[in-house]
Amino acid sequence: MRDDNCIFCKIAGGEIPTNAIYEDDDHKVILDMSPATRGHALILPKQHYKNIYEMPADKVGEAFKLAGRMAQTMTDKLKADGFNIVQNNNEIAGQTVFHFHIHLIPRYEGDGQVIPWKPKESTPEGLAEIRDLFQ
Repeated sequence: MRDDNCIFCKIAGGEIPTNAIYEDDDHKVILDMSPATRGHALILPKQHYKNIYEMPADKVGEAFKLAGRMAQTMTDKLKADGFNIVQNNNEIAGQTVFHFHIHLIPRYEGDGQVIPWKPKESTPEGLAEIRDLFQ
């Protein structure tokens, strides 16, 4: 399925030219036009899913397997010092284009980016309460 109003569907389908670094039957990997670091890329499924909640589990698995392979290849080719794999769902989590995608962000010593979150305090009781929701 495809959404004709979705820019990422148009990019993944080849209607809008991009700097692709990988493509297969199900995905296109493109360089981000507003990169966080040198080589920042996006994995775009060719089928439209708004976010991870809409994707079948096997498709999520395929996308993240590709992310792992691309991270290794990109780290080697770009001589990166580390790597972030980021996937945002819904506006509150930072999603700005509502077509599932994975950010592949090579990291370099002194690149000036701040991706990690600010850790908060927890208590044993609070952790146990959350754990018990899954029992």
